[in-house]
Amino acid sequence: MQYVAEQDFGEWYPGALSTGDAAYPSRRGPAKNIVRYMGGNQDRIAPIMTKGLNTYQFGNNAYGKPATALNILRETVMGRELFDYAFKEYTHRWMFKHPTPEDFFRTMEDASAFDLDWYWRGWFYSTDWVDIGLKDVKKYYVSSEPNQYAKNYAATNNRNLDDLNWVYLVEEGSAEFDKKLRKGTSADNSPSLKEYMMDNFTAEERKTIKQPKYFYNITFEKPGGLVMPIIVEFTYADGTSKTETYPAQIWRFNDNQVSKAIASEKEIVSIKLDPKLETGDIDTTNNSWPKEVKESDFDKFKNKVKG
Repeated sequence: MQYVAEQDFGEWYPGALSTGDAAYPSRRGPAKNIVRYMGGNQDRIAPIMTKGLNTYQFGNNAYGKPATALNILRETVMGRELFDYAFKEYTHRWMFKHPTPEDFFRTMEDASAFDLDWYWRGWFYSTDWVDIGLKDVKKYYVSSEPNQYAKNYAATNNRNLDDLNWVYLVEEGSAEFDKKLRKGTSADNSPSLKEYMMDNFTAEERKTIKQPKYFYNITFEKPGGLVMPIIVEFTYADGTSKTETYPAQIWRFNDNQVSKAIASEKEIVSIKLDPKLETGDIDTTNNSWPKEVKESDFDKFKNKVKG
């Protein structure tokens, strides 16, 4: 509540006029402000749901982390409208009463119809941290030339390759990759795809159908224990960018890594996770593709001395 009030107040507080800040500089609430604490020495960190006398850093444990957890829940996981509706319902149900933290947890889930047990367990009952990274990015082009998978399939199942009439993805950098596949649309590179479109769509329909030329397979990993949505910023060769958010449920079948297939009309030149630092990720060195090489403080000092 303090954080929300501070941000609303930030539109007209005196400091904004003199410094040009767009919002009040809240100490607690923004995800990036809890990174040092959550990524610190685990021997000096206890779950939020720990008796106060048994915690080492009471300020961060009782104020900083809970404020951040609820702020991320509102801004990134649930969305403001759904969170505010459920929070208002909680205040109505429990006004003039003595709710426990568990009553708050249950009411937020019940009022929103949003499964949050994973969130309460991670943020309030453990000392896990957020760390989501880009493990691998593979780039493909469409082709009508059979790849090794198709050849193996045909041989194993005693099928003729010409009868398969498949569309193939050829990985950039592989032995099968051909530079000419960069030209034209996916239909130009694959006669079988072009024939399918000619047979199944009218000329007017074909004008409005977007034909992705580039295909990517992105593998995300989760070295940290906390489950969070994956926020991805794609930057394209023409200088434009787009941000996609994959909900936390993306991890439900594999808690270690997941993959997403991306079809794009435009070539992707860079990928960045959590570009606005919304999730409290403690290690951003694995958040970019191509990998960003950041100069260390020592190297900065050394280059400064040389200069």
